[in-house]
Amino acid sequence: MARPLIGITAYFEAARWGDWVREAVISPPSYAKAVARAGGAPVVLPPLGPHAIEDYVRGLDGVLLAGGVEMAAAAYNGEQDEHVPEPQVHRDRFELALARAAVRADVPILAIARGMHVLNVAQGGTLIPWLPEMLDHDRHGEPGATHAIQVSVSSKLGKAIGDHVEVVAPHHQSVRRLGSGLLAVAWADDQIVEGIELQGHRFGVGVQWHPERGADNRLFDAFMEAAR
Repeated sequence: MARPLIGITAYFEAARWGDWVREAVISPPSYAKAVARAGGAPVVLPPLGPHAIEDYVRGLDGVLLAGGVEMAAAAYNGEQDEHVPEPQVHRDRFELALARAAVRADVPILAIARGMHVLNVAQGGTLIPWLPEMLDHDRHGEPGATHAIQVSVSSKLGKAIGDHVEVVAPHHQSVRRLGSGLLAVAWADDQIVEGIELQGHRFGVGVQWHPERGADNRLFDAFMEAAR
């Protein structure tokens, strides 16, 4: 059986090789390695624009919306917070269009960290632009801080990883209003949403943390099973 072809979103950044410094398509290898461990064939998708998105969706067996810089508030008609780093608007546009096309085509989606925000905004949801201003703490943004996450056992996410998980997932944005068709399926102890799912979709799962960085590959296994 052929390996499922999984498109992984990426971004443009300056990179050095030899004496050259040039803009490059960047994707941390942990995403591709996790896909490969689960039996998939990873393909990196440069955010060049929407012209090839329908072709991507027709040719791919799954879409992985990867992490990265925070989204621009304009994507969900919000006001840009002064603490948020300079957004990558070209990436926002590309990934929102890709997410919407994958939803329409019922292509399996795994949305990680920023990717979860993209999926939510693509479905008409909004974000909390800067969590520390809303909460009485910055535990969500501390590097290396552990989150205890409760997961709905009836969800696809819960069936894949169980009802509880300890994660290291620093983030400064989060879901505010859920998009159309999305359910919250995982929460931190302060009720910040840490996992979402798309109802009626073959596999549309978003998580706030980075499962590709750990040894537990069960979520990728479930994603790949849907992609097959």
